[in-house]
Amino acid sequence: MTEEFRAAFQRVLDTAAGQAPDFPAAVHDAFRLSSQVPVEELGVAMEALSPVLGEVEPTAGIAADLAVLAGALVESGAPAGQVGLEVLRQLGSYGQAAVAFMHAWDKTGGGALPAPNDVSEADEARVEEVLGENAPLATVGWWTSLRYGLAAKAMLSDSGVRAAVRADSTALEGLTQIVHALSTQLSEFVAVKELLQMAEVDTVLVLDRASWRGFRVRFDGIGDNFQLHTLLADALIGKEGRRVPGTRPDPRWTASYLDAPADPLADMVRGEWDLVGADGTWVGNESHPRDIPVVDGERVLVLEPQTLVQSWRAGRRHPHIQGSLEVLEELGQGEVTTWWARIHPAGTVRHPMAPPVEEDTGAHRPPRHFGVAAHFAEVDGGPMSESFPALDTDIPEPEILASEGEAAEFGFTPGPPHTPSPPPEPWEPSPEFGRIPEETRAPEPHPWTEEEPEPFEETPDPGAPRLPPMPPGVSDSWAWAPLWKWPAPPDPPR
Repeated sequence: MTEEFRAAFQRVLDTAAGQAPDFPAAVHDAFRLSSQVPVEELGVAMEALSPVLGEVEPTAGIAADLAVLAGALVESGAPAGQVGLEVLRQLGSYGQAAVAFMHAWDKTGGGALPAPNDVSEADEARVEEVLGENAPLATVGWWTSLRYGLAAKAMLSDSGVRAAVRADSTALEGLTQIVHALSTQLSEFVAVKELLQMAEVDTVLVLDRASWRGFRVRFDGIGDNFQLHTLLADALIGKEGRRVPGTRPDPRWTASYLDAPADPLADMVRGEWDLVGADGTWVGNESHPRDIPVVDGERVLVLEPQTLVQSWRAGRRHPHIQGSLEVLEELGQGEVTTWWARIHPAGTVRHPMAPPVEEDTGAHRPPRHFGVAAHFAEVDGGPMSESFPALDTDIPEPEILASEGEAAEFGFTPGPPHTPSPPPEPWEPSPEFGRIPEETRAPEPHPWTEEEPEPFEETPDPGAPRLPPMPPGVSDSWAWAPLWKWPAPPDPPR
């Protein structure tokens, strides 16, 4: 089966580079066989795909279909690597064109936008009134938008891709604006927007009011502050944590926010604190770590005593992404004293739904607890997922993950050369975009050998969003562009 997959993937590379009519069939074959080979095999295929994906970008349909195939391989366990960053770069380019199509549609009468896969020549003519010669690119951007959305969602599930995007604030900001605009019309981009938010922040300074101590923590895969709240409680409270006073969370709650499904016998989490910004802004659990206010260059979160009992359902917002949280350091006495001198006084920020202080009888607050929780014994929640490594301030130059020579060594050869017409000027990230930090890169792939690897069985995550079996966006047009742009292919010889 491994050799069959290699042959199918080689056909994908050849037909993509040559814009051959049997490209869709090759993509379908590679996708079908990808579930029957080891993850290492998928990783080598991804590296061979990297240079081809960049070369075929001007041929929008082929590039979008390759992005979807790459997303499927990532969801099957392959590291995204440079392919993930190339998909996001192309999303920025074609996504900007799609946003232009949306704006032009609104200016020419509005109404329901055409489904991306159904956009027509008449739709292009309509937006041409506003966009002029840029109408064809805008229409193609809208036509490919769903496929790039599916692929981007898969790529941003990779922690290395999120780290590289986080390291380039300029590119992150531009991509976020594009994705936000698309999310107003295409539901597929709502998840992409949330994953970009996840990529935006991975550290926070935490001040605990009860102990007057402070900690810097690093995290990854955090989808909301419900998750952050629970993992902070596990990392800080009690002798298993940093001896912060409080009741440790049930280890089953913690596991559901790291890498396990929610336990139906322990799916209601009890909150421990009110989450407040250092500037006195209410943060709360419903928001995201990116909403924690920045003070002097740091996001600072204050853990205040609860003014209203809070509880919520256990489980990660993005079940296919593992969470992690690590305490990097405890602040020294001098630094923590300086911070507390700038923080709002105790009791001045309350839960928005807490009763006014003059009416406060105390009945809504949880009882004080000492040591062991009343409903279960205090236990060690077990080891956490491997923490996300710190980013170097100097992002190293990107490795070439698969040169032509290396691809040939693995059995891949470049497809026949082609000379597509240059695309209109695309969205360009800053020069630093696409540099994956050394410590987040996938290990070097093992070369393919004639020896058949051990059988591989993947246990699917039932809660994870999956790319459909080669989504309907895969092109069946012989030229991979809207049909009205090309003459019909000649009849085959008889």
